[in-house]
Amino acid sequence: MVKKSLLALAMGGLAIGMTEFSMMGVLEDFAKDLNISIPTAGNFISMYAMGVMVGAPTLIMATSKYSPKKVLIFFMLLFTIFNSLFVIAPSYNTLLIARFMSGLPHGAFFGVGSVVAAQLATKGKEAQAISIMFAGLTFANLVGVPLGTKLGQVFSWRLTFGIIASLGLITMLAISLWVPNLKNTNKGSLVEQLSFFKKWEAWVLIVMISIGTSGLFAWISYISPLMTNVADLPKTKIPIIMTLIGLGMFVGNFIGGKLADTMSPNKAAIISFASMAICLVIVYFTSHIQIMAYIMSFITGLIAFTIGSPIQMMLINNGKGSETLAAAAGQASFNIGNALGAFLGGIPIAMGLGFNSQLWVGFIMASVGSIIAAIFLQLKSKRV
Repeated sequence: MVKKSLLALAMGGLAIGMTEFSMMGVLEDFAKDLNISIPTAGNFISMYAMGVMVGAPTLIMATSKYSPKKVLIFFMLLFTIFNSLFVIAPSYNTLLIARFMSGLPHGAFFGVGSVVAAQLATKGKEAQAISIMFAGLTFANLVGVPLGTKLGQVFSWRLTFGIIASLGLITMLAISLWVPNLKNTNKGSLVEQLSFFKKWEAWVLIVMISIGTSGLFAWISYISPLMTNVADLPKTKIPIIMTLIGLGMFVGNFIGGKLADTMSPNKAAIISFASMAICLVIVYFTSHIQIMAYIMSFITGLIAFTIGSPIQMMLINNGKGSETLAAAAGQASFNIGNALGAFLGGIPIAMGLGFNSQLWVGFIMASVGSIIAAIFLQLKSKRV
């Protein structure tokens, strides 16, 4: 039976997953409402990712002396306030600022949450415990994002993000009731914790995650125009596509946790990135076939999210004494991938190469991620 404490973390993952991925589902409606192009609307995906990159290390460092439970509640308070600001922001510039701010607590929450989940886990099942927390994020893609996409299409994207803001309040309550007061594992001063970034492992992992995960975001950031313009699906079918992606992510998340605990996080990461690269090539050549668009949405979502738990465990294992900061750095890196994928994927689209041209960008980035993971494994094995 799943511990209530892990369910509380999963609820945070649900809220964060909805605010991150709902923008992709409502992208066309959002662009139309603001009277901007789809690639320009993609800036809001990149701006959120930039918020994560900035917020993950800074919020972790600012709260390193406090208990994990209080820190998690504080992060969800920020989440609620900033997403509420995004709902009421009146103009393009104020929306852009609010979107940046709403990304600030994202990586910090998952950074602290990953360490808390590992502490709560049975020995030898740390990656699977982390996968339970990330199950909330994948459940967001399974149920929350399709529902939010539908609400955005029928009513307004502002309603979607209003509901997301309310989830932050519910998560705060769940954490306060179910998460125990755990010992702060951060050792030494802030300067000593920052020594994690003096390790070569830290920077190889940051580069690996940033580049490798951008393959996912080059694909999913433009999933709506890919389906409507290439697969020729009506816009009303996008929620079904998002549900299939979410179902795939939900399943893949647990597979990734099992792989990381069974073979090793590093080997699991190599397999995950390589599989993602292959998958994106298949999507490119089959996306015009409607039945394959449905099938590959599920499969690509599954493969993409096998990477979550392995990379978190790689960071925690290589960041002894600075586990929280290391895990948060992973989330920052993941969202560098988000920004890179959305930005680089938008370039061939803006050049008029088609709404499936971004898949080749994704293929290259995921392939490079797999190569870096393999090099990292070789370097570590030589130093043992």
